Amino acid sequence: MGSPNLSVFAVFSLLSVLAVGGGSAVLPEMKALVVHGHHWLTDDQFRDIYGLGQMAPGPNMLMVMVIGYHVTGFFGAFLAFLGFFLPAGLISFAGSRIWDHFEGSPWRRSLQDGMAPLVVGLMTAGVISIGRTAIDGATTVALAAGVFLGVAFVKRVNPSLFILAGGLIGLAALR
Repeated sequence: MGSPNLSVFAVFSLLSVLAVGGGSAVLPEMKALVVHGHHWLTDDQFRDIYGLGQMAPGPNMLMVMVIGYHVTGFFGAFLAFLGFFLPAGLISFAGSRIWDHFEGSPWRRSLQDGMAPLVVGLMTAGVISIGRTAIDGATTVALAAGVFLGVAFVKRVNPSLFILAGGLIGLAALR
């Protein structure tokens, strides 16, 4: 597709309209496009950028800006941001107007009930995609299990602290 800037905008615009249920739902496709399709990142770089997005304050899908920056600098970061958030924002705005118009309609509840398993499935695919890249031995399995158990069952501690602790332990153990 000609210009790298145009490619960045096109890739993230496509992902934007596919992001049913949130950005995590398109992680497998994002990885396929930026790692295997366009070769903008390696598996390890994608995993690291995803991890950074999870730890940074604000929406975790701002990670698209880091990918865009990696490809073509600041303008690439801007185009990735615009491509990923503008189409979804416009679709959400239009959809909310239609959704409100049909309040009380039986098809609305049916559609909502049908979308729930789809969103859960897409998000699960995202977790599996990142897991395949990040978990590659007994140490990383133990770290992933420990962080998961902490996040799932210890409610008085901020989940980010478990993720940070897992990263620091991994840094020390896997150096």
